[in-house]
Amino acid sequence: MFRPPSEATSLILQLTVGCSWNRCTYCGMYRGKAYRVRPAKELRNEIRAIAPVATRVRRIFLADGDALAAPLEILDQVLTEILETMPWVQRVGIYGDSRSILTKGAEDLRNLRGMGLGIVYFGAESGDPATLKAVRKGATLERQIEACRIVREAGIKLSVMVLLGLAGCRDSERHARATGRFLTDAMPTYSAALTVTPVPGTEMHSAVEEGILELPDRWGMLQELQWMLEEMDGYRGIFHANHASNYLPLKLRLPRDRKATVELLESVIAERDESRLMPEWARGL
Repeated sequence: MFRPPSEATSLILQLTVGCSWNRCTYCGMYRGKAYRVRPAKELRNEIRAIAPVATRVRRIFLADGDALAAPLEILDQVLTEILETMPWVQRVGIYGDSRSILTKGAEDLRNLRGMGLGIVYFGAESGDPATLKAVRKGATLERQIEACRIVREAGIKLSVMVLLGLAGCRDSERHARATGRFLTDAMPTYSAALTVTPVPGTEMHSAVEEGILELPDRWGMLQELQWMLEEMDGYRGIFHANHASNYLPLKLRLPRDRKATVELLESVIAERDESRLMPEWARGL
């Protein structure tokens, strides 16, 4: 089971199994799982069983991938049960992609917010249309920006994740700069850059193994991060690149930290001093 890093101390409730899309070339998280929504009665019983021993829980995360794609009536029932059975819970989080966000719309999301849904985690991955198509993301840039707007309009916090290295070496700069512009336009509450990792069993892993796709090395990944930040002049908010996959952990508040961080990245890339980077064994992958 997977959850965002910021939900590390949350109670995880498995609302759905698998991912409603499950076709992205780089993702192996839900391979082999057929997407299904667990029955509402089963979920209600689970919440009631957990409640007496979860009085210190303040946050709940609804798994699996894109649990927001579950029917609205199921989401209503689960959130209502949490609200009534565990009134001490302060926030419920969920994964959602552009399809589920656009299908629900701002009004439905506003209603879900009223029942406790506090944050949507959206793996946009790239702001480059060609890269989105190449990795079979299943969404256009315009739809991803619209999805972000809808979450904001509903008054729900939005956390957007993007992937360094997703386009490979050939289209590295195009992907990075377009993604920086996308984040600026999307205006999420939080955003984070992770480093792509080829996962066995995925199309990306096969392409890397066969020499069809060459991924940037650690310096190339940092160069992408620099390019991305250079395009984020208008970004206001929290931007992190401190996931276990990242070579140089960064926690930034933009625009305050942007200029200094671009200069730091320029220095690190120029010096190529590996002692300044996270060693491979420590990346937890």
